[in-house]
Amino acid sequence: MTVTQPALIATEFTNLHRHIGRPLGRPLTLALAGAGARGSGYALLAAEGDIPVRITALAEPRTGRRDQLAARLGVPAEHCHDDWRELAAGPRVADAVVIAVQDAQHLEAAEQFTARGYDILLEKPMATSVDEVDRIAAAEAAGVSLTVCHVMRYSPYSVRVKEIVASGRIGDVVSVQHLEPIGYWHYAHSYVRGNWRREDTSSFMLLTKTCHDIDWIGHIVGRPVEAVSSFGSLSHFRPENAPEGSTDRCVTCPLNDTCAYSALKLYPVGLREGGVKRYFTRIAADELTEDAVERALTDGPYGRCVYRSDNDVVDHQVVTLVYEGGATAAFTATAFTPQENRHTKIFGTRGQLSGDGRHIEVYDFTTDERTVIDTDNGGAGAAEGHGGGDGGLVAAFVRAHHEGRPELLLTGAGESRDSHRVVFAAEQARRSGRVVVLAGTA
Repeated sequence: MTVTQPALIATEFTNLHRHIGRPLGRPLTLALAGAGARGSGYALLAAEGDIPVRITALAEPRTGRRDQLAARLGVPAEHCHDDWRELAAGPRVADAVVIAVQDAQHLEAAEQFTARGYDILLEKPMATSVDEVDRIAAAEAAGVSLTVCHVMRYSPYSVRVKEIVASGRIGDVVSVQHLEPIGYWHYAHSYVRGNWRREDTSSFMLLTKTCHDIDWIGHIVGRPVEAVSSFGSLSHFRPENAPEGSTDRCVTCPLNDTCAYSALKLYPVGLREGGVKRYFTRIAADELTEDAVERALTDGPYGRCVYRSDNDVVDHQVVTLVYEGGATAAFTATAFTPQENRHTKIFGTRGQLSGDGRHIEVYDFTTDERTVIDTDNGGAGAAEGHGGGDGGLVAAFVRAHHEGRPELLLTGAGESRDSHRVVFAAEQARRSGRVVVLAGTA
């Protein structure tokens, strides 16, 4: 759609009685708290979709990115803020808000925007502790709608997998095998050099990276988790594994030609190539210019040696889940893979389903026939929109609130709270070396 200049002012909302299902007679209005890769991506999908949407305000501390996005979306200067708290503290200027700030700020942001009456689209993870997740989930009791960005549920691939399993085509689900191949470059970028590298400034890797995998498996199985165990560690990206002769920063290191994780292999290439490489380069540097990339690698975190960073999150982890009724799942997340789609096998009493984020193969035990389905949704990584999951989530959120169809929202506060509790239990199991039984299932 064509983005028009918003003319809304805060007073329009002072006495507006709102709830999902009430026709607004005008475009849905959204505010954006956090204009990083995820927040700006959601905002653009909403503004450029089929349903009329206007972005009326945005908050982002990085001036260049804020101004560029505001110009593209037609957000006036008086509704652009350095800090999301400024946006939350003022009169309400939109029907809903996209919260895409750093994970540790999710609770504060969710509570402040809830108090102002905004419906919320909240980036995953919900928060960094069980207590905070429970407090955020209570938002719906205050009369607002809260949806969590578990984008995997909304992709065409996932919708088809869920339909096949629910239809009974492979019988009763007995076990699931699921792999999240994070990708060596993605891991080095986000979990060694980037914002999610430390538990004290973000959280543990299973929460920040793969809480939506745990959520997705539970969505497909369709039963609550009863018990969980887990193992994993930070095995490779440690100072003792630094190659002899390497230096603290890639720009001064003589081993760039032989180091798989050299920053000089990725970020400058993103200036010339699109896709995943440009996605990472855009995050690392303020601008897509050679000077900006050079500055980022010389002075910023993305130019540090992966063996001499201050990271402490695990680089591989396995989780075993037992569901009500006895079905089991084995989940593996690992840094040490190419950048590729997730791989899943679902073993049923009448057949097997195999999937890679795009293709689905169903093997029928009765006929020995194999049926292959191509959902044709593109790449499953963040740079490609998670295989249509980003677009599916945003479309569902916008349509639900514009047309009064809350049934389109698959990841409400309650569902997301429950899957987050499983993630926290899995991390407790990893740290303790014990099987953790979830409350209410003993």
